[in-house]
Amino acid sequence: MAKAKTPKSPKAPRPQSPGEVLEAIKQLNAKHELSIIRLSEPISTDISSAQQPSQQQRTSDVSSASLDAPTPASLEADLTHYRELFAKLRFSYVEQVTKEKFIRAIVGDPPLIVSPQENLDLELQNASAKAELKALKTEVVAMVAELERKGRELAERYQTVQLDTAKLEELPAQIAGLEEKVQELREEHAGRLHENPDMNLPLQKTVDLVEARKRRRDELERTLEQLQNQVPRKKKELDRLQAELQPLEAKRTNSTAAARESQRRKEGAVGGVEDDLEERGRWFRAAEAGLRQVLELESS
Repeated sequence: MAKAKTPKSPKAPRPQSPGEVLEAIKQLNAKHELSIIRLSEPISTDISSAQQPSQQQRTSDVSSASLDAPTPASLEADLTHYRELFAKLRFSYVEQVTKEKFIRAIVGDPPLIVSPQENLDLELQNASAKAELKALKTEVVAMVAELERKGRELAERYQTVQLDTAKLEELPAQIAGLEEKVQELREEHAGRLHENPDMNLPLQKTVDLVEARKRRRDELERTLEQLQNQVPRKKKELDRLQAELQPLEAKRTNSTAAARESQRRKEGAVGGVEDDLEERGRWFRAAEAGLRQVLELESS
């Protein structure tokens, strides 16, 4: 049995360069140019080809200059003028046909006699035709309004496309300039690396490092805020300790001064340190004897 061929997966489209996209847009604009002048060319050509040099020019009130350089205002004026002409032409045609039918009915042999019932049926037909015509006119008005809305929308989109095309035409030159600038910067910094290794990282690692530094900064800001909240309490505790420390400092100062004075006296004594000790011993014994006598007197 022959093995069934597996269908080949469609190849992914090759990404186009800005130059190719710009060239495609230019070709599309050249094939599908949208303008009022181009849209009016078939009408102008037919009219100009139909008119011979020997024929009489148009005698309407609208100037023939609008066919030479049509604009939205001139086309709108032509449309209004033609509507008025067709309305007059329709009225004249209906009037002429009615007169002709009336005359034929009178001079005919035998003459055409219309009964009241036929008039009534004709009025009913006319009413039905008028209702249908009114519905068709309403539909046409709605259709024209929708076409005008779509026309304005397409005009805005076309203008946007034109602006985008103009911007796109400037992109290749800008891209080329940026590429040259990048190449100059690479050549300038090719043999020179930054002393800090973090400055030589690729883009993604640089972004990750920046995010890590931001998180670390946020943590330090939170810690700093907590410490700032503890500052008043620590300051009060410091003031209390300083208040307790002042008497101790004063006492230490007095003790140090007394010790220095005692040391000075000892060094200045005649007998030296041993004589001083002996003198203090005699003083202590005399004080002890005096205290005993006082205590014995109090006890007795």
